[in-house]
Amino acid sequence: MKKVRQPTSLKCFACGRENPLGLQLEWFNNYDENQVEASFTLSDHYCSYPGVVHGGIVATILDETSSRAVLLCNDFTRLMVTLKMEVVYKKITPTQTPLKAVGRVIKNGTTRAQVEGEIRLPDGTVSAKCTAILYKIPQDVKEKWGAEAAEWERTTPVINAMD
Repeated sequence: MKKVRQPTSLKCFACGRENPLGLQLEWFNNYDENQVEASFTLSDHYCSYPGVVHGGIVATILDETSSRAVLLCNDFTRLMVTLKMEVVYKKITPTQTPLKAVGRVIKNGTTRAQVEGEIRLPDGTVSAKCTAILYKIPQDVKEKWGAEAAEWERTTPVINAMD
């Protein structure tokens, strides 16, 4: 199975390569499953209670993962912002544990999309999930991106062979 790595940002808290305080996660397009995926382990720097990932961090990962699902087409002009998101915390999401986030598109329109995401524990159990409504980023907001816009435009997808 081949997976295509999505571009990352410079300063974004979730994916920014130049953000020393961020999560620095990477997402891959899994075309076989029609979803985006990120595998990661969070340190205790992101905990609320000992050994438990803070709910705000869980929501951040779900927000980023679900919104990246609209980029499965490799058209990074499709970046959108979240208008509304509902998160359901089903189980504790542990720190120091391999986790997987997946995101899928439910409905995809020209200016809006409905997406969903989930975080899975090593045994496949869902610890948290979300549904969200996304909206096309207004051009006047994009015009303020500067180096960030150029980063998304210059970055080409990287194909990795994954088992």
